[in-house]
Amino acid sequence: MSTTPKQDEAAGTVSEDNRIRQIELIMALRARGIRSTKVLAALEKVPRELFVDPAFRAQAYADHSLPIECGQTISQPYVVAYTTELLDVDDRCKVLEVGTGSGYQAAVLSHLARRVYTIERYRTLAKAAEARFQALGLTNITGMVGDGIKGWKAQAPFDRIIVTAAAADVPKALLEQLRDGGILVMPLGSPGGVQHVVKVVRQGDDYAREALLPVRFVPLVSGKAQQL
Repeated sequence: MSTTPKQDEAAGTVSEDNRIRQIELIMALRARGIRSTKVLAALEKVPRELFVDPAFRAQAYADHSLPIECGQTISQPYVVAYTTELLDVDDRCKVLEVGTGSGYQAAVLSHLARRVYTIERYRTLAKAAEARFQALGLTNITGMVGDGIKGWKAQAPFDRIIVTAAAADVPKALLEQLRDGGILVMPLGSPGGVQHVVKVVRQGDDYAREALLPVRFVPLVSGKAQQL
């Protein structure tokens, strides 16, 4: 199974067929209620076909999640667009992502934020994502293999934090590393059960929460993976 972009993908080129599918996806996301032109433009700049397993490349612009290595998934485009819109990122923001996965979400954020820091517990996924970032010339993303539940204290505070795996509650370290006035978005709920995307806004020592879109994400797991 290939985990790095092929030579003909080094410049981030998209086949003509997939370019048409990408445009159709952007139009569908707009029809489903994604209103931010900045978010839609960021998605249009990222060739999702480079972030999926070659076996699923024909489905790269279908609006559903797809399996990737290490038992993880690349999120449904609508969910990526929806959570990114909730973050309300601008070019002054320093963003932390917990759960790099294929790197697709970080790549989208890189077109909106000043700097993106992303943590992945699987070394295999982190290395493949880094190769994709380099191939696409995304120089404002910094990755680390580590325990996302602990956040990235050395780079805190963050203006925005996004977690791409579900937990019963928001990890305390992530709340502490969120800047006053900052926004955190993550799915909360039981693994395999009811989950909702939750938006958290820090207001001093208070954290206002709003449960929104029902979703299903892989569970947030502590520690670095021992293998892979």
